[in-house]
Amino acid sequence: MNRANLQTTIGPQTRRQFLSTAGKCAATTTLAGVAVPHVHAAGDDSIKLALIGCGGRGSGAVANALSAPGGPVKLFAMADLFEDRLKASHQTLAKQFGDKIDVTPERQFIGFDAYRKAIDCLGSGDVAMLTGYTAFRSLQLDYAVQKGVHVFMEKPFAPDPVGVRQIIHAGEIAEQKNLKIAAGLMWRHSNARQAMIQRIRDGAMGQIQLLRAYRMESGYQFGPRKWTGSELLGQLRVRWAFLWASSGILIELMVHQVDECCWIKDAWPVSAHGIGGRAANSDNCGQNLDSYAIEYTFPDGTKAMVNGRYLPNCHNEFATYVHGTKCAGQFCVWGASPINTRIYRDQRIAADNLAWKSEPEVNPWQAEWNVLLDAIRNDRPHNEARRAAYADLASIMGRAAVHSGKVITWEEALASKFQFCPNVASLTADSPAPVHADAQGRYPAPVPGQWSEI
Repeated sequence: MNRANLQTTIGPQTRRQFLSTAGKCAATTTLAGVAVPHVHAAGDDSIKLALIGCGGRGSGAVANALSAPGGPVKLFAMADLFEDRLKASHQTLAKQFGDKIDVTPERQFIGFDAYRKAIDCLGSGDVAMLTGYTAFRSLQLDYAVQKGVHVFMEKPFAPDPVGVRQIIHAGEIAEQKNLKIAAGLMWRHSNARQAMIQRIRDGAMGQIQLLRAYRMESGYQFGPRKWTGSELLGQLRVRWAFLWASSGILIELMVHQVDECCWIKDAWPVSAHGIGGRAANSDNCGQNLDSYAIEYTFPDGTKAMVNGRYLPNCHNEFATYVHGTKCAGQFCVWGASPINTRIYRDQRIAADNLAWKSEPEVNPWQAEWNVLLDAIRNDRPHNEARRAAYADLASIMGRAAVHSGKVITWEEALASKFQFCPNVASLTADSPAPVHADAQGRYPAPVPGQWSEI
């Protein structure tokens, strides 16, 4: 998805294709006409960025930050566990953005403590971009808040309940310090979704009684691996295959739609249960299941059905549907161009039954950065840490319900002391990996009735 282009509506690209056009795009939003004073506390007007995690998400977020209106921004430091990722990102960004990429070799850091060195390069009013490995997100957020810098953090935010509570605590300290925290649940900044939320709140759909979310894709199979060098670093290279490193593919993909369901209901679920499994001929050696079906229950009894499947040659779908007492709607629409949210005349979701559709969606990845930087420059309240942590917790509830075969409540999840990797803060390249493969190259996978992660 071209995160930096606000002059076009979103089509069926992936956001990681942003660099082909990012340097050519002007950021045009409703904020573009606003006169924004330059009040940054550093020696010049530039807001400095430290990119911590130099993959596609991080590089895309840099493009959005550098394309935002309101004043100068520059990339000032970079950090990653892997030198090749950092170098590739730096080379591509420098080619696209020229002198806005002001990252000398002395401000390029590699290793498990690299995030500290990158954040130490920042001053008051600058932004730490936490876009790398979920396992370390809460540690990095805590350090950034200690150092008194603002934060942009990508999803997922924590792999387990202990990490969620650490995110909440760091967010509370940030609020006391008047630091801004933006979280990468960008759909909250979608003009199309915001318009439909307002109609729902105004009663256009009646009482919401059922939500249905689908994220079905053909990829994410993980075969046997023979690592060269550190087993720990090898697992982080393919973090999505390991629950401790990334939360697993369900939450990597589905946290957005779980958050959408909670946004539509304006509530957090009280419980979750579900089923999942692997195909009979599966040779998947990672920790993810092939399919997940979760039923969430909200305080008023409303149900949300959240379904994920990651197998080839099957029906694929990426959508969220809303059913009210008056009619149905489509809240998440993917693959169409332009993207609009839609409300229908009755429960039939069909083009010839359309009652309303929003204006075309403007790039929400850009919008979330516009809001963050405007909040920094104009000292507006902006702290998404608790909401992001709760969306993660709701996702963790659903994953745990499928993996364990049990009903998981919100109270159980929030109070849980479970951690996938209790020593995550002290990991080095020489540390043993949290999980190990058996003789067939298979890593521990959830077995309902035997598995526990709450």
